[in-house]
Amino acid sequence: MADTRRETWDAIVIGSGLGGLSCAAYLCASGKRTLVLESHYIAGGNSQVFRRRYQGRDYEFDVGLHYIGECGAEGTIARVLRGAGLERRVKFRAMDADGFSTLLFPDLTFRVPAGWDRYRDRLFETFPEEREGLARVIEIMREVAESGRRIQNREIAPEDILSEAPNFLIWGIRPITELFEECGISERAAAVILGEQAGYGVRPSRTAVALQAGYTDHFMRGAFYPEGGGQVIAARLVEAVRAYGGEVRTRALVDKVRIENGRVAGVALAASKSGEAGALIDAPVVVSNADLKRTVRDLVGVGHFSSEIAERVDGYRMSLPLFIVYLGLDIDLGARGLPNSNYFIWDSYDVDGIWAKLEEGEIPDETFAYMTIASAKDPDSRHLAPQGYSNLQIMTTVPREYAVWNVEKGPVDGASYHRDSEYRRRKDELADRLIAMAQRVIPELSDHIDWKETASPLTHERFTRSSGGTGYGIELATDQMGPMRIGPETELPGLFVTGASTFSGHGISNVLRGGVVAAGAALGENLMARVLAGETLADPGLLPELSEGEDWDPWRESH
Repeated sequence: MADTRRETWDAIVIGSGLGGLSCAAYLCASGKRTLVLESHYIAGGNSQVFRRRYQGRDYEFDVGLHYIGECGAEGTIARVLRGAGLERRVKFRAMDADGFSTLLFPDLTFRVPAGWDRYRDRLFETFPEEREGLARVIEIMREVAESGRRIQNREIAPEDILSEAPNFLIWGIRPITELFEECGISERAAAVILGEQAGYGVRPSRTAVALQAGYTDHFMRGAFYPEGGGQVIAARLVEAVRAYGGEVRTRALVDKVRIENGRVAGVALAASKSGEAGALIDAPVVVSNADLKRTVRDLVGVGHFSSEIAERVDGYRMSLPLFIVYLGLDIDLGARGLPNSNYFIWDSYDVDGIWAKLEEGEIPDETFAYMTIASAKDPDSRHLAPQGYSNLQIMTTVPREYAVWNVEKGPVDGASYHRDSEYRRRKDELADRLIAMAQRVIPELSDHIDWKETASPLTHERFTRSSGGTGYGIELATDQMGPMRIGPETELPGLFVTGASTFSGHGISNVLRGGVVAAGAALGENLMARVLAGETLADPGLLPELSEGEDWDPWRESH
């Protein structure tokens, strides 16, 4: 009897992170019927949110989208949304331009402003005795960032880099610590420049100047948060995929990418819990937005790749993962005059020393915490927190080793951990420590906790299936960036990859861009050049009527 479940699509995208969704939206806009398969119950990957109700009060917490740059008219995020016909459907709220991030050290507070000149001048004010060295550091970082953007956008040809971007060649992939040393700046000044580096999660001695410079530059035209919460971008991309002839299917776990006669033939879904065989879905193009290591090892199989690629992927270091505390507070922090700023709280100026301990498998005695208040970033949201309450998250970087959490393997490989008393004790201990650190900003914090929940790397792995539970993919270190990465094309005809572990790197802007690049690779066309030129490649007239009121719920639309 014929299998009535057999389907045929022009393309399949595995995983609904923003890289996968942007790829699918652009494939659909280019006339390719595209199916997105997501194992979780909601689309969005690391940009998803989750909701909790407690005694009739509702909270919504972001998983990975906390603040972003490049949202102005000429920014990468704005251009990618414009190219997909979504420019009018996602709005952004600007954070405090005079201090979108506040860095708290033992005896120093530094507010990071938008604008390279303002940023440089504030460093001069804070460290007047280091003016000459800091001027050189900022000059090089700024030039490397601007050159990197022009190279990425193909405004500088490879053969012209030496003449048009000499400092990019000299400094781009050298460690930022070497630049600090050469310019003679102090540990304190270096720590301030590195103060937000939890946003990319690389040890300073392995952080390329191009990475730190690019990260700083990303916010120099302003920091933003999506109006309506972190789920909005994913929801609008889902809306676009469906409107342009595709489908986003949640609770659909892919078991294998099918390879027939040396090329992609489609996918096989995982068997049901009752043991029923998973459906086969045919497509000549498969784009994996899933974890790169799991893609090569489990979904495709190392036997289908050259030994060089298989060994390279196996040898990649994953970024260190995060531990997060989610809090609902029975006070309105915005009404108390707290600025719309991020808070990076450091116990020490020895940033590299903190990372050294983490890489040794220890949670350091001196560490750091990142605190963000979603309800201050979007005070009109009806989902983030009840009126008069606040939504706050505190997080820190933790070691890679599963043993930190009293387990030997991760949940994807069958680990059971939820009810383990030692696991729960370790989580509670670290949560209490982070709350105590956050009280440097909100002294009465612990007295106003209405809801508390924590997420370890095991939690993250369970829901996103990422190796080691990291949200940053393969570590974007000096020895694992640029040409050392793979993608979007692979050795297998019809197989493409996108997401944080590929050439594009992690971060909302990068994965959105990477999705467009992957779609272009699958189509044999440079779509990104058209996007950067300001084109709208989709037909916005196909989208449903724009709804901005109570009826449109990005969380519901992402199922």
